[in-house]
Amino acid sequence: MEKSYKLKVDGQLEYELDEKQISTLDLQKTGEDSLHLLHEGKSFHIKFLKSNFHERTYTVDVNGSAYVVEIDTPLDVLIDKMGFAKNGAKNINSISAPMPGLILDISIAVGTEVQEDDQLIILEAMKMENIITSPRNGTIKKIAVSKGDAVDKKQLLIEFE
Repeated sequence: MEKSYKLKVDGQLEYELDEKQISTLDLQKTGEDSLHLLHEGKSFHIKFLKSNFHERTYTVDVNGSAYVVEIDTPLDVLIDKMGFAKNGAKNINSISAPMPGLILDISIAVGTEVQEDDQLIILEAMKMENIITSPRNGTIKKIAVSKGDAVDKKQLLIEFE
């Protein structure tokens, strides 16, 4: 069975691409956070502006227009097709860095009550700002980093009560 990725653009347009389709794309990396795509004789200049790895959302500029793209992995697509819920994040008691980077900003303090999807930390990685959001409602118990800290992948960032 071919693995496929589901892309939703600006919450409206949906695309499903399998690994074979992705491998045949005429893509060239043009910079640290930019690509060039040639598709059906048309040229597309793509630049990644923001990313939220927890939510798998990316803000991209394509030929001067910005779009928000949500990506479901093959596992997400399979879970959705089977009718299971994907809300396992509700029981998360801590957040770790998804990648190495630099802490640019911390939007909360110990004791702060947060709602699901509230912005907690901005992590810069590969010259891109990644917004770390709350996976659930709760109260911040511990902040294990400070603004300006360099962090490693899987390093503890925040704990919830």
